Amino acid sequence: MIVGAYAISVQKTNIDVSTFIRGLPSGLELVSDFVTPDVVMRESVRSSAEFTFPVPCGVASFAVLPDHGPRVVPQVPCAAVGDWIVVEGVDLRPGSKVRLFWILQGKGDQRLRAASVTADTAGYFQTEIEVRPLVAAEAGAASRLRAEISFEEGGVRPSPALRETVDATVLTLFMALIATSLAAVVAVPISFLGAANIMRRGRLSRAIYQATRLFLNVTRTFEPLVLATIFGLWVGFGPFAGVLALTVFTIGSLGKMFSEAVESIDPGPVEAVAATGASYVEQVFYAVIPQIMPGYTSYTVYHWDINVRISTIIGFVGGGGIGYLLNQRLKMFSYHQAGTALWAIVLVVWLLDFFSAEMRKRVT
Repeated sequence: MIVGAYAISVQKTNIDVSTFIRGLPSGLELVSDFVTPDVVMRESVRSSAEFTFPVPCGVASFAVLPDHGPRVVPQVPCAAVGDWIVVEGVDLRPGSKVRLFWILQGKGDQRLRAASVTADTAGYFQTEIEVRPLVAAEAGAASRLRAEISFEEGGVRPSPALRETVDATVLTLFMALIATSLAAVVAVPISFLGAANIMRRGRLSRAIYQATRLFLNVTRTFEPLVLATIFGLWVGFGPFAGVLALTVFTIGSLGKMFSEAVESIDPGPVEAVAATGASYVEQVFYAVIPQIMPGYTSYTVYHWDINVRISTIIGFVGGGGIGYLLNQRLKMFSYHQAGTALWAIVLVVWLLDFFSAEMRKRVT
């Protein structure tokens, strides 16, 4: 029976080892991009060159191409759809990065990427690009071929990807901090209402206890992703929706942990305070609260750590923070920049895990 269950599981989950092996080169390339994040950069000097390129020949006049100095030029002045043409870069700055684009006619400034190359130590490159159907002339107007040239010089400085990642990481920490703080304030009174040893003293108390436990179970049922989507449709996608989602989820989680902390207190101090003639509220204040405060503090700090991790996930549905930035970079296939965000998440989670562990040691 167990073997049959695993066989069905493999079939239903479409596990295909051969596909994994065939895709291993692409997977290793992707992993390589992730482990080499975009962290620093040098100052870039940028320039561009653009000229008319008739497709097909005869629909427009040829461009006048430079024959000396730094230049990027095609070896032929025109071509037909489907042809491959050779483009050369001559006398460029050694190591210059060149991106070639077709600027399409009749479509505003829309462009079609053709190639990306790097000049050698002599400032030369040669590459082939395809003349795509979109490049064909419209109403007698030819498309243009643009070369964007950049080379690095000067000192090293933080890259834009790193600066954006730092801003998004700080936002994530603040989102988690606000959500955890708000949830803790709400969860403290709820925890007493959801503690059996505090509330099961009468019919009304038992009803409040059951209603509180139901509320905590319901709030913990919804995944933060679902809550972020709901609040995103409600107040608009962004950090505010992410904070609301984290707050609701954390109320349920902290409320349950807080109530269990109340239920696990030592009844001795409570009985001792009651023996002095103290009221019910005084018993809670002097005998219960001193016992639960270390646990409450520990749970709150620990949940801040959890919320930072969760906030990276709800960013994928527009909840803001580092998760949203990571999602955008993955959609744009900017894997080096995505690696910067991933390493930032790893660093923050590690630091928070260390911080929360130290805090729990101090309060327990």
